[in-house]
Amino acid sequence: MEGKQLKKLMVGMALTATLATAVTPGFGSIGGNQEKAYAATVTYKVTASKLNVRSGAGTNYGIIGSVVRDQTLSVVSKSGSWYKINYNGRTGYVSSDYVQSSGTTAPPAESTTYTVTASTLNVRSGAGTNYASIGSVTKGQKLSVMSKSGSWYKINYNGRTGYVSSDYVQASGTTTAPTMPPAESTTYTVTASTLNVRSGAGTNYASIGSVTKGQKLSVVSKSGSWYKINYNGRTGYVSSDYVQASATASPKLVVDSFKTLGNAQQVILVTADNYDTKSAKIQTFEKVDGKWKQVLTANGVLGQKGFALAKKEGDMESPTGKYTIGTAFGRYANPGTKLPYRKITSNDVWVDDSKSSLYNTWQQKPANGRWTSAENMDIPAYDYGFVINYNESRTPGKGSAIFFHVGTNYTAGCTATSKEQVVSILKWLNPEKNPVIIQSPVSELDKY
Repeated sequence: MEGKQLKKLMVGMALTATLATAVTPGFGSIGGNQEKAYAATVTYKVTASKLNVRSGAGTNYGIIGSVVRDQTLSVVSKSGSWYKINYNGRTGYVSSDYVQSSGTTAPPAESTTYTVTASTLNVRSGAGTNYASIGSVTKGQKLSVMSKSGSWYKINYNGRTGYVSSDYVQASGTTTAPTMPPAESTTYTVTASTLNVRSGAGTNYASIGSVTKGQKLSVVSKSGSWYKINYNGRTGYVSSDYVQASATASPKLVVDSFKTLGNAQQVILVTADNYDTKSAKIQTFEKVDGKWKQVLTANGVLGQKGFALAKKEGDMESPTGKYTIGTAFGRYANPGTKLPYRKITSNDVWVDDSKSSLYNTWQQKPANGRWTSAENMDIPAYDYGFVINYNESRTPGKGSAIFFHVGTNYTAGCTATSKEQVVSILKWLNPEKNPVIIQSPVSELDKY
C-alpha cells in the first residue's frame, strides 16, 4: 500500500486544466521573463470536492482560496509535487498529488539559478577531472545548466557543451529540472511495507507491480515527487515519499591517509607504477571545509629513466619526495597564477655546474667565469612551469633545475604534462594554501 497516497485518493476531486500556447494574462514573472502557458495537449482531472490553493509550494504556506471539482485552472509550472497556477489574477499553488494528468506535454519546472562559488572553476569537456579544460567561469557567474551527471553539471558554455563540478556551484530556486538524474552515488531503499510501481508519475496511472520494504531500487531520474525506476527490465514509477535516498560514502582519496601534509591544503601527487617507468599519473587535491577533494587527473612524464633512488646530477631521473613549490615561470605573460611569476628572457639560465657557488640557481648570461655549464631557460619546454624546491641546500652533485613544465615524451629529471594542464594547475595553485608536490612510486605512498 502507498500510505498517504491512498488516503489522498479517497478525498475525491477532479480538476481540469486546458492551456493555451500564448502568454496567459495575469501570469507572473520569473527571472524577468514573462511565463508562457504550455501546449494545450494536457488536461488535469482530480477527485476531491474541495482543494486548497496556497500561497507557496507546501502545506506550510497560507491558504488563499480553494478550487472545486471540474474547475479549469491555468497551470504555469511545476515545483516538486505542486502546480503553480493563476488563481483569480494572482499566483497560487495546488498539490499535484490530487491531480490526474493526461496528455503529452508536462508543465515546465520553476526556474533555478546556478551560481559559481569558487574564485575560478574549470569548465571541462566531460563529466570528470580527467577531461580537458575548455575554459573557466568565475565566482558569482550565473550558469545555464542543462542537466546533472553524478557530481557534475552539464552547461551551455559559450555556445558549446561543458561540465563543471557541482561542488562549486550553488543552486537556488524551488526545483531543478524535472528529469535531472540523481547522483550516481546514492542508494535508494523502499521504506513502505509494499509500494506500488506505476506506469506513469502519478497515482492515476496503473500499477504494474510492487516493491517491498528494504528493497534497493535502480533509479533513473526524478519527476516531481516520483522516481522513475528500472523495474524488471521496464520503466516504472514509485512515490518518493516511500523511498529513502541516502548518499553512499565517497570513495576514500589517497591523500586522506597521508600523515606528512602538515598545513598544506593543496597537493600535487605524481605517481608511477615503479621506479623504472617514465610514465606518470598526475593528480591534484584541495582541502575544502576540512575535507580533501580531487580537482584534476592527467597523464604526465618523468625523467627518461624514471624515478631516482638517489638523485644525482645528469642521471636523467626525477627525484622522489615531498617538496614545496617555488616560482612560476614562462616565456609569455603570467597566465593567471597566484604564485610569484617570472617571465623568461633569452639570457636566462639555470646553473648546473656543481663546482659553481651559484649551483642550482636561476642566473643570467654572460657567465663571466661564474660557471662552466648552465641550462638554457628560453626553450619550448619552459613555455610555462614552476620550480620544484628540490635540493634547496644546493648540495653539489645532488641535482639541479628540477621543474614542473610542459612536455609529453620524457624529461631530463623534471616532471611534465601538456601545456593545457600546466596552465590549469598554475591557475589553481594558491600560495596561501601552502601547496606541496609529492613524487613517488605507488608502492611507497605509505611514506607520506
